[in-house]
Amino acid sequence: MDEALEVVEVLADSGFEGLITWALRILGLLAILAGLALWLGTEMGLLVIPALLIVVGLVLLVAPTILLAVAELA
Repeated sequence: MDEALEVVEVLADSGFEGLITWALRILGLLAILAGLALWLGTEMGLLVIPALLIVVGLVLLVAPTILLAVAELA
């Protein structure tokens, strides 16, 4: 966790935190949409892959905001 906070602090100091945050949010949204498409659009008997894509997408949507908030507090 310390390494992730150091990376976030370096990004915040360089001014790229907005760009990285939005890139991760877009990747998260794409992962959620891909998981929903696999779940709803195909005859997939095993729902592990769509569920993992949706969970990873939600983490990518929330994680940058939480990491930047923690880095600002530290």
